[in-house]
Amino acid sequence: MSVLSAEAVGEAHRESFWRRHLHVFLLAPGVAWMVLFLIVPLIMMVYVSFWTQTTFAINSTLTTKSWSTFFASETYYGALVRTLRLWLTVLALTFIAGYPTALFIGQFVRNKTFQTVLLVTCVIPFWTSFLIRVLAWRPMLGKEGAINIVLEKLGLISGPIEVLLFTELSVIIGMVQIYVVFMVGPIAFMLARIDDSLLEAARDLGASPMTIFRKIIFPLSLPGVVVGAIFVSVMVLGEFATASALSGRKVNLLGNIIVTQVGSLKWAFAAVVGVVLTAVMAVVITGLLRLVNLQKEL
Repeated sequence: MSVLSAEAVGEAHRESFWRRHLHVFLLAPGVAWMVLFLIVPLIMMVYVSFWTQTTFAINSTLTTKSWSTFFASETYYGALVRTLRLWLTVLALTFIAGYPTALFIGQFVRNKTFQTVLLVTCVIPFWTSFLIRVLAWRPMLGKEGAINIVLEKLGLISGPIEVLLFTELSVIIGMVQIYVVFMVGPIAFMLARIDDSLLEAARDLGASPMTIFRKIIFPLSLPGVVVGAIFVSVMVLGEFATASALSGRKVNLLGNIIVTQVGSLKWAFAAVVGVVLTAVMAVVITGLLRLVNLQKEL
């Protein structure tokens, strides 16, 4: 009996140990992945940004010359400002275009199957290559493109509108079309979760449709707005392909500078721009997360 008791105690002790440390074993793979493929690369990027860069070589002697060059140059500082300006513009336009669509899908379409069909329809463009979707705007926006032809046929313009292509406007149009679905999805998800009885109670109490939207619908959909804004922000801030393809390389964003510097083997300066871009993203995401407690709301 004593041997059996000792074995039972040992088994219970081992089971208790596994239960106490189960969360550690469950977290270990994710933590290891984040450390190896996020934290370590970020540390290396910061470290390389202080290396000494010459025209044809780079060495590990630490210096702040690349940082000084970035902030002292009007070209690179202008790219930072332009990146932020386009980000704010695209973010605002994706919200303006995406929220009504999400409101229709989440509140006015009551059939769940039809809701799914509409959401799938929104992502149909993603069945094709990203680059093809970007380049498809060229024949649409050009001086002899579809938009100008239609406007001329309707008599709305007397000559082609030249600012539609190879300008910041064309980049904004392309980005909004590509990324608006990332705003629609999370908002539609949150709107579909709103209890109908809550809206019915508000109507019974005499609340107008605008009051219901302002006091109930929009606040409850705000977590979806924040999630959508994070998706759009991360992708727009890191953009380079859309700007290159639709601006004729006339609009340089931080992402374009990184690609150019890496192509020129200027690793130190590319690392500087990467650190700046990462810091901007961190500030933007932190600011958005302060609007809503996503852990509580989701």
